[in-house]
Amino acid sequence: MTSTWAPLRIGVFRMLWLAVLGSQIGTWMQTVGAQWLLLGEPNAGTLVSLVQTAATLPVLLLALPSGVLADSFDRRRLLINVQLFQLATGVMLTGLTVAGQMTPPLLLLLTFVLGCGTAMTGPAYQAVIPELVPRSLILPAAALGSISVNLARAIGPAIAGVLVARAGPAAVFALNAFSFLLFAIALLLWRRDPQDSVAEPFVAALRAGGRYVRYAPIMRRLLLRCVIFVVPAMALWALLPLVASRRLGLDASGYGLLLAALGAGAVLGAVILPRLRAALSGTGMLAVASLTYAAVLAVLAVAREPAIAVIVLVPAGAAWMTVLTNLNAEVQLLLPGWVRARGLAGYQTAFFGAQAVGSLVWGVTADRIGLVGTFLIAAGLTAAGAATVLWAPLIPSGHLNRDPATPWPEPRLTHEPGPGTGPVVVEVAYTIPPDREAEFLEAMSEVRRSRLRTGAVQWGVFRAGETSGRMVELYVLPTWGEHLRQHDGRLTGADAEYDERARALSTTPPEVVHLLSAQE
Repeated sequence: MTSTWAPLRIGVFRMLWLAVLGSQIGTWMQTVGAQWLLLGEPNAGTLVSLVQTAATLPVLLLALPSGVLADSFDRRRLLINVQLFQLATGVMLTGLTVAGQMTPPLLLLLTFVLGCGTAMTGPAYQAVIPELVPRSLILPAAALGSISVNLARAIGPAIAGVLVARAGPAAVFALNAFSFLLFAIALLLWRRDPQDSVAEPFVAALRAGGRYVRYAPIMRRLLLRCVIFVVPAMALWALLPLVASRRLGLDASGYGLLLAALGAGAVLGAVILPRLRAALSGTGMLAVASLTYAAVLAVLAVAREPAIAVIVLVPAGAAWMTVLTNLNAEVQLLLPGWVRARGLAGYQTAFFGAQAVGSLVWGVTADRIGLVGTFLIAAGLTAAGAATVLWAPLIPSGHLNRDPATPWPEPRLTHEPGPGTGPVVVEVAYTIPPDREAEFLEAMSEVRRSRLRTGAVQWGVFRAGETSGRMVELYVLPTWGEHLRQHDGRLTGADAEYDERARALSTTPPEVVHLLSAQE
């Protein structure tokens, strides 16, 4: 059984994890400082709520583009440049605040700019984790990521409250800027092994990432499971302030205690996660954690005693952490290196999108029917989501070979096309005896998804009418460059295995022909 803390024994992971934790604490401090600065303004309620919107909206808008950039360029350099950009923004924010020149529109604008930096950091940092730890430590590394998020959520606002009271918001902004500098220094100290990063045209790379998700059943299932859990689970996060004030009669410090209970539960969940992993499958953990969370929502619907709320929020935090850590780890284990950041960006978009939709839905519902009914509905939907694992379980991916593979020989052509030449049709002819035809067609179903995941936009397998036993695979790629990426970088060991399984059923070596557009 692997300890949750095992990845911290790896020096480079420990250094970057601490740097990210400091940056996350700084981000929460920044949010509190910005909100405090706006309290004296007219329409303070609206302005304060817009701070959180300005900080998180860029994640939804920029997650996918940032994933493309992180897959196309050196991720370490990208992260360093983003931290330096955020450092400059933080210094500007601090200087203008000290000079008394910070207006609400300017504060919201700079908060949005810092949010853009956060959006650019997420997919790139998540994508380098498999480079920092072996595959066997991906799950503990993901758990440590959840721990850092919850620690930052608990520590950041508390530190910011003290600093704002003693030194003003400018001190908080300055510390946030300093956290970006520390992260940049940690990245500079990391001696990353050389990686092959091929800059693809932006739109083509974005489409390639979308095709991968579309034709990867395991990835689609993970996104579905994320949405099914997060949307009803957000009732707790969105409405907890109202529960604290209206149902439990607590003030701001009491609300902080409830958040602390959630954070403590998340840390506890990370500690016991290895034991759960040893006892349950991924699907089993998802079901148990979801049912636990549903039970907490039901208890909060009727609880009137603060002590009861504090007690039940601990397992809620553990359940939240368990579900999301497992999903995040499975995504990282599944994605090959060439599309890892884009896939993680897609997961991030689904996660934050589900949070935004869930918060809005439960806020409106609470205004219509009250907190009790809202929490009971959310509990029922969370439990129903747990039940869906019976027909939509997690699909294990840890056994798949995700190492890059080059099973195909380089094409030898009489006419050398340019990378932008297209469309390109690849024809692969097999000789399949009648008694192997059913097995061949079954094997080709995996080949189909492999081709479409790695660049093809159309695919089909055909039986030659004039020749017995001749089966022809045809697939279309938008450009010659897209096909070359299949030859060099996009295929994994699992893709090579699918290809070999189909080729082994042919009694003669498959014949490959590349058909190039004659209308250039």
